[in-house]
Amino acid sequence: MPRTTMAIGSLLIIMGIIAYVATAFASWTALIPAILGLIIVICGLVALVRPKVGLILALVVSVLGILGTSMNVMQLGELIAGDAERPAAVITSALTFILLIIFVIVGIRALATVRGRAGIEASNDEA
Repeated sequence: MPRTTMAIGSLLIIMGIIAYVATAFASWTALIPAILGLIIVICGLVALVRPKVGLILALVVSVLGILGTSMNVMQLGELIAGDAERPAAVITSALTFILLIIFVIVGIRALATVRGRAGIEASNDEA
């Protein structure tokens, strides 16, 4: 899971940089996915040493990212109708939102699997 965490973080960094360049360097907020990605990559590096801690930190950051991008995601209807005030922000936020939700689902499953294995190993030790 540490490699997956770092891959998701790297994708977010690339997406943030592309968004910043695509908006002609108009606003630093286009870099928000890159900032989230950098934090998630750092969590992935922590996960190389302490897998559970790194993954939990990455999941917390991801949930905060989901909450933070949800405001722009709510404007998808306006984007489709052609009335969005900041279409690049809506598109970038929607992509970030989707990527983070997928990561949270995969991360929770990984934690549940690790926890389940620990429970099985503890049961075997008792027997």
